[in-house]
Amino acid sequence: MPNRQLRAMPTIRVLQLEDNELDAELVLAELDADSIAYEARRVDDKARFMAALDEFKPHIVLSDLSMPGFSGQHALDLLRTRDEDLPFIFVSATLGEEAAIEALRNGATDYILKQNPARLASAVRRALSEAEARRASRRAESELIRAQRFESLAMLAGGLSHDLRNLLQPLLLAGDSLQDYQHDPRLARLGKLVRDCGKRGLDMVHSMLSFARGARRAEQVKLGALLSAFDLLMQGSVPRTVSMELVIDDPELSFEGNHTELQQCLLNLCLNAIQAMPDGGNLRIETAQKELAEDFFLPEEPSRSCRYLQISVIDDGPGMDQKVLDHLFEPFFTTKETGTGLGLVSCQRIVGSHGGVMRVDSEPGRGTRFDLYIPLEETVADSDQKDDQDGLEGAAERVLVVAEEAGQLSLLADTLDAYGYQAHASQSGTAALLWIEAGGPPDLVVLDADMNLFTGVRTLAALIEQGYGGAVILLARPGATPDLQELPPLEHLYVIDKPVTTQVLLRTLRKALQAADNGS
Repeated sequence: MPNRQLRAMPTIRVLQLEDNELDAELVLAELDADSIAYEARRVDDKARFMAALDEFKPHIVLSDLSMPGFSGQHALDLLRTRDEDLPFIFVSATLGEEAAIEALRNGATDYILKQNPARLASAVRRALSEAEARRASRRAESELIRAQRFESLAMLAGGLSHDLRNLLQPLLLAGDSLQDYQHDPRLARLGKLVRDCGKRGLDMVHSMLSFARGARRAEQVKLGALLSAFDLLMQGSVPRTVSMELVIDDPELSFEGNHTELQQCLLNLCLNAIQAMPDGGNLRIETAQKELAEDFFLPEEPSRSCRYLQISVIDDGPGMDQKVLDHLFEPFFTTKETGTGLGLVSCQRIVGSHGGVMRVDSEPGRGTRFDLYIPLEETVADSDQKDDQDGLEGAAERVLVVAEEAGQLSLLADTLDAYGYQAHASQSGTAALLWIEAGGPPDLVVLDADMNLFTGVRTLAALIEQGYGGAVILLARPGATPDLQELPPLEHLYVIDKPVTTQVLLRTLRKALQAADNGS
């Protein structure tokens, strides 16, 4: 059958189940008369019908009711076991009213009498429109379910993050303490290992929590932490037949971006690559820093005079031909049998929101490579590596540490003792008040905000009521600082995120003591 030129609607693929060639031509003449562009294929038995569904991938089926050795009703039953949305219209000369009603009940979209085909074209248009509306509704429903799952994940992540931070706190403090044993290289190495594991775990908690909550704020993204958390997210999605490799040129590289959106982009690209390799293959994610020439950019793309971070997702799957590449960034375009699309429009938007550009290189039989280019305006070094050890030691100042969790309390007190402070540990607000009543006010209070029996806010209120006006360091979960509006104003209150590192704790403690001394 000839291909007709596109006029009122895109070219559609029409599968005709008809044993009479003349009748088939008369049906297509109705589509011609209504300027419907189509490509048609005619079959008249079960084997060719089933093969055409797989190879021809029709948009609509126009079927006679009865043929030698095969029936339209049987064809409809076979189709509905595979696709509940594909329009199926009976075009028959023998379809009575009762049979027509029964056909509609059994899943037919419509029926047309051959002797009165005038409404065939309008029935085809309506059937295609309704099918697309159903598919769009299913896509929207799928996205809603996905959003609800992410909301549930956010609630779960929020609940777990507090416990995870408490588990990581001893690693950070104990690691710092062990590193101080420079006379014993083994202990120093062990301390560095413990501290690095704690920091890596903390980075991963932050990244995963940000991903689950769908944060949109700009933040400092450390490349190593981003890809470590991404590796963890991918562990349950990579089949054994696929080998995934991460190659990071500079894990300490930091840049301004968004963990959530970058992880979403990488997830989309990697899951697409995995689905393109059902029989297995290799998936490689690698990074590099590049200088891009002016002619690298398209006229509509932003360009900056700076280095770029290149993140590449490379697979050795079947690759894509030019026809697929031409439609790759269209909404809902997919090469999969089912699904709502490849997610590449979202990837392109995410990279663009970072001021970057995206490239794809693929050929049949040669695999696919996606390159993301993110501008690096400025590299920010890890602040912990800049810490100056001098000036952090105490001068026997009395520090009251209040925390319910025994391990955290012990490590905080031991760390402060090791740096020259007189630390007293209290496991509840009540015990802290009794200690102050017996021994007088301390020089500084370190207080966990997340205590349950006698909360941090209540403890702080009771301290102020007893006349304490010194410095307070409040250890709180990120984004969950307790409401202090009802408390009298505190001149020297410092809130730091949990879990806290030794360096951050000591720097804040020195700053608080100096400010309190200057203000007294």
